[in-house]
Amino acid sequence: MNSLDDVEVVQPVPALTGMTAYSTPKHPAPIDLHLDGNEGVLPPEALLQTLEGLGADELRRYPDALPLEEALARRFGVDPVRVVVTAGGDDALERAVRAVVGPGRNLVLPVPSFEMLGRFARLSGGDVVELPWPEGTPFPILGVLAAITPDTAAVAVVSPNNPTGGVATAEDILRIARAAPGVLVLADLAYVEFADEDPTPHLLDLPNVAVFRTMSKAWSLAGLRVGYAIATPEVAGWMRATGLPYPCSRPSLALAGARVASGEAAMRRFTNDVRNERNQLSANLAGLGATVFPSQANFILARFDDALFVRDGLAGQGIAVRAFPGNPRLEGRLRITCPGDAVAFARLQNALQITMNPQALLFDMDGVLADVSDSYRQAIIDAAAAFGVHLSAQEVAKAKREPGSNNDWVVTRRLLAARGVDATLEEVTVQFETAYQGSDAAPGLWTRESLAVPHATLERLAARLPLGIVTGRPRGDAERFLRHAGIDGLFSAVVCMGDAPAKPDPAPVQLAMQRLNVNRAWMIGDAPDDVRAARSAGVLPLGIVTPGEDSGESTGALMIAGASRVVDSVAQLEGLLPQLA
Repeated sequence: MNSLDDVEVVQPVPALTGMTAYSTPKHPAPIDLHLDGNEGVLPPEALLQTLEGLGADELRRYPDALPLEEALARRFGVDPVRVVVTAGGDDALERAVRAVVGPGRNLVLPVPSFEMLGRFARLSGGDVVELPWPEGTPFPILGVLAAITPDTAAVAVVSPNNPTGGVATAEDILRIARAAPGVLVLADLAYVEFADEDPTPHLLDLPNVAVFRTMSKAWSLAGLRVGYAIATPEVAGWMRATGLPYPCSRPSLALAGARVASGEAAMRRFTNDVRNERNQLSANLAGLGATVFPSQANFILARFDDALFVRDGLAGQGIAVRAFPGNPRLEGRLRITCPGDAVAFARLQNALQITMNPQALLFDMDGVLADVSDSYRQAIIDAAAAFGVHLSAQEVAKAKREPGSNNDWVVTRRLLAARGVDATLEEVTVQFETAYQGSDAAPGLWTRESLAVPHATLERLAARLPLGIVTGRPRGDAERFLRHAGIDGLFSAVVCMGDAPAKPDPAPVQLAMQRLNVNRAWMIGDAPDDVRAARSAGVLPLGIVTPGEDSGESTGALMIAGASRVVDSVAQLEGLLPQLA
């Protein structure tokens, strides 16, 4: 019997070679405000009542899109046979591309644009003729017309364009259609409700133009995956033939139909709110030093000195925006969705200010300013040994990454309990303090502590911004370290054990900001509890790996807790601040 090594490997079609599934880069921090997908505002809860009267038969039977196609046809004043409802607007685009593009035929595509269009054409065996449409520039009508050849089967016009927000006028699209009557013009108008003008009425009577719309953006139903195209009966027939017979589920069709029937006024209010936010966001980003490009979509595209750090800074505050790493046309840019919601928009504005214009820097002490690998960490090991339990440095490091690990006395007791030793917190504290503070018989472990940051680095940071400390140490221990390290004069606020509830409670971080008289800050810590406290306090959280710990495990724990970024050293802050503050 032949081995698997002898079996010929299955090969994909040539167009698929090197192609991967569509995906967007995601930051690992917990996100609760998603401004990276251009989704709409939260639709009304009452919309779900549409499903209550449908009955289980709606789940049993194959769906029928005709009622929604008829409703959309009435809305645009066309025959229902011209409307094709699909699984999102991208499904409609794929059907149209497959209908006309194939071997020996090409798609003309101004770029950057919706990246799936080129993929659809290549998977159909066709070619893609790309021509530049840089952000902030008019639609390249002359370039498009010049790119059309006898091999051109389709021209894609995405307006407003994703991801730039630029627009093509109705006259631009009309010129293409008239100049190339044998070419299908794909007018992708997914964001048109947010634009100053809607070219749709000017395009519906053209025999070689197909208009593509969606319920995902202005109608706030991206989760339903319902889009549609309006084309001539012949082109619409091709699109029905190139797609699946039942692309949308019955619940999706019912909800979309109810939204079209009763949601027009709400949609208009939402798009107006987005336009207002778009203007405000553009002005505020420009004030923060970003280069903002004109947009008529529900998002802004802007160029930053360090776009990935801004993306990371917002993610650390629970907000996702879209970056384009590895895309040379969009290097250094971020696409930021306007939420169309006053509370969410205020949060975005504040988070941008915190990220790009901090007023102070806050530091955890242990593992950040102080190398405590031979002091506090060793005191945990020595205290446990007094109860007959041997702990490794790795066990201690793992315990310090657990939630609620800010107090080393509590951590020691927890580790003892895991080994079956029942000791009171008072008993554990006595043994810990004996090891750390020292006795007549032996010097305290505190004497082994050293400054983990060059003094000059802290001096330069203090010259830039006020510095504060948020530590779980008793005040005496904290002030003693600052004096011995010679950095006590660099910190304008020091919050210690007893001043406020322990991290991950945000109270000590908030207290430090009150004492510094600031409302925008970054905080750097080595433990997930530091990160959680900073996030809860509305502070940009940065992580750092404790000296001597496993970098991979520590970085992973800090990022999952919500750190914007994990730096190798405090000195890296200097590389971030000059670009942003």
